[in-house]
Amino acid sequence: MVSTSVVGPSPKQVNEQEALASFDSIPLFMKSLPDEENLDPTVSALQSLIYEGTPDEIAQNFKEQGNEYFKGKRYREAIGFYTQGIDAKPTDPPTLEALLCNRAACNLELQNYGSVLRDCSKALSSNPKCSKAYYRSALALMKLERLEEALDCCDRCLSYDPDNSGVNTVKERALKAKEEADRKEREKQERIRREEEKKLKMKMALRARNLIIFNKPGGSVNPVEPHFDSEDPTGSTMVLPVFFLYPQYATSDIISDFVEDTPFTAHIEAMFPPKVPPPEWDKKGEYVAKSLVVYATTYRKRLLKVGKKMTLRDVCNAAKAKEGDPIDGLEIRDNCLSFVVLPKGAEETRWVEEYKKTRDQS
Repeated sequence: MVSTSVVGPSPKQVNEQEALASFDSIPLFMKSLPDEENLDPTVSALQSLIYEGTPDEIAQNFKEQGNEYFKGKRYREAIGFYTQGIDAKPTDPPTLEALLCNRAACNLELQNYGSVLRDCSKALSSNPKCSKAYYRSALALMKLERLEEALDCCDRCLSYDPDNSGVNTVKERALKAKEEADRKEREKQERIRREEEKKLKMKMALRARNLIIFNKPGGSVNPVEPHFDSEDPTGSTMVLPVFFLYPQYATSDIISDFVEDTPFTAHIEAMFPPKVPPPEWDKKGEYVAKSLVVYATTYRKRLLKVGKKMTLRDVCNAAKAKEGDPIDGLEIRDNCLSFVVLPKGAEETRWVEEYKKTRDQS
């Protein structure tokens, strides 16, 4: 048996990456052009061909190259070719229109919606019946949620091109989107109306109870606000946040939900001995329910002593100004009413005298 042998050198083994890289030296397959000093004569000759011919021919060449890149979904490169075609200043209106619309198509894919609208506007200035420009404008406007304008573009196009399936599809989508947007807007306006109605009702209720509101911008934020008692079928009983202030110890408690028809004694007995342990800050053991007195101050600096059996509504009524006097009432600051709680005796006397002295000096 005669053996055969390969004459000449053995073929060099080349891996896939090297094989692909070798194509970069072939002008037809180059991904980018080399530097001027390293420019291959063949590449130079091919490049010069691009710029040969009339402006229309040059623009057409760039358009065709851009189309190839667009097909490969290389939109940024395609934009570069379309832009060069536009810069060639073609005199043929359809060529310029195609370049503008094609560049708009690339920008649509890249979500550059402002650029889409600018190119389509230029195309429509050249040809008011450019369906592609209307189509791409409508798509961009939908992405920008400018639905009325998108529908306007569709209607303008369909007025002369009624069977354009693409524009008809966009119009259907725009109509559905507008219907949904209108529904949400109606719901939003209804929420606003109900909220304003609720605020007005609350404002009138506070005014009827001689309550004067002071909410400073940037003041403390109280998560609880005055509201109506959900258990009251008439919806007219108010619930208010109330601070109990203890100036003797510079501390306080908050009653988040003080129903206006509840007597003060109910809260006092629930917060102080003998039914509950004394507060930690009461070092002298003076704060016992039966030994405590409550005071309220009004907008006009009047001092009201609150009987324990009085309700919050009773105190509100007592704070009302007399006939012919300037308006007066309890102050609501940062959504809360405040009352001073003191032990009867020397501490009460000292605080009352200090309050009156400060009031008279102001």
